[in-house]
Amino acid sequence: MEPTKILSGATVLLVRDVEMAADYYRDKLGFRYSRLWGEPPCFCMAWRDEQCLMLSQVENHAHIRSLSDVAHIWDAYLWVDDADKLYAELEERGAILEHAPCVTDYGVKEFTVRDLDGYQLAFGEELDEPAISEEPATSEEEE
Repeated sequence: MEPTKILSGATVLLVRDVEMAADYYRDKLGFRYSRLWGEPPCFCMAWRDEQCLMLSQVENHAHIRSLSDVAHIWDAYLWVDDADKLYAELEERGAILEHAPCVTDYGVKEFTVRDLDGYQLAFGEELDEPAISEEPATSEEEE
C-alpha cells in the first residue's frame, strides 16, 4: 500500500500583536494574507509562495520566546531558490536583517532575519544535492 503523503506544513509563531505582525510579514518579508481571524483579531496565516507561517496572538507575552534564545537554532527555516536575490529584496523592504548570505559548511547559502517579536527566520539555498533518504526508517534502523 502506498503511504499517504504529507502535502505541506506550517510553523506557528506566538505574537504580541497579530495585526502588527501580519503587516510586518507582508510589508517587510513579502508574505501575503487575506484575513485575520477573531474579534478582536488574534490569528493570521501569512503566505509566501507555498509556505505558510501561522501567527497567533497571545495575552501572556512571557510565552513568546525565540528558540534562538534557548539554543543555537532558528524558529523557522525556509528554503529558497536564490538567497542573494531574496536578501536584496528584504533589504530594500526594510526587514530586520541579522546577517548577509554566507555559505555554510553543510552546503547551504543562508541568511537570517528577525521579526517584531524577536523570532529568527532563516532562508537557505541548497548548493549541493540534499542528503535526504527516500525511504522511512525501519523498526530495525530505529533501535
